[in-house]
Amino acid sequence: MNRMHDMNRIIGTHDLLLITLDTLRYDVAEELAESGQTPNLTGLLPGGRWERRHTPGSFTYAAHAAMLAGFLPTPASPGSHPRLFAGTFPGSETTASGTWTFDAADLPSGLATAGYHTVCVGGVGFFNKLTPLGRALPSLFAESHWEREFGVTDPEALPNQIDRVAEIVARLPAERRLFLLLNVASLHQPNWFYLDDAARSKEEARSKGDTRASHAAALRHVDAHIGRLFALMRRPCFVIVCSDHGTAYGEDGHTGHRFGHEVIWTVPYGEFVLP
Repeated sequence: MNRMHDMNRIIGTHDLLLITLDTLRYDVAEELAESGQTPNLTGLLPGGRWERRHTPGSFTYAAHAAMLAGFLPTPASPGSHPRLFAGTFPGSETTASGTWTFDAADLPSGLATAGYHTVCVGGVGFFNKLTPLGRALPSLFAESHWEREFGVTDPEALPNQIDRVAEIVARLPAERRLFLLLNVASLHQPNWFYLDDAARSKEEARSKGDTRASHAAALRHVDAHIGRLFALMRRPCFVIVCSDHGTAYGEDGHTGHRFGHEVIWTVPYGEFVLP
């Protein structure tokens, strides 16, 4: 496990970027990292490796509600693991000297009080602002964005989102610190279209079904574009990149998520300061 950053030295001096790679499985992320297929991500991770953690929720809304209250994925090893951020809460056993505490119900509100401009660029449906539920998470931020071109059905969702981030960063006053949540939808189903037909069986091509292989192809696509996002961010910038939950592709008869299974609860996590 990596040594915890002292967030009291980070908050106020660094921009913050939280990237949630929605639905990314730990095993797929680790396999691609070990085989050198995600150089833009793993090139910035400490030791070039993802940290194995457990998600606070088995689907997007639950996991993000927890993370935006300061409960990021927890290291999978036993022990009491101090948190980077924590709302004031009597008796908290995971608030340590390096934890940045805030007197608010959610992290965006706490950071806004500390002078940050808070922005959400959503991907999956829980960020679409089309319904009261779809507005719940975006409403925590001073500024939020979602378009159909950012969602799960558009193969170019991430490049489209990064275009929007470029606009946001360009108009932000130099003296104003930024907290940006980018929810990446590419790993979420459907992801079959990221896998070349040549790599699929004729049956898969006809059914256009998602597989573990297309999940991996989606991650390679994300890695091919994520470098542009990092280049856009102002320095210094503290980055957290993680999955909110995994998903099943037939393991023990299960498909999808929102239930208890190892491939759902175990997620990749990394944090670093952009060089």
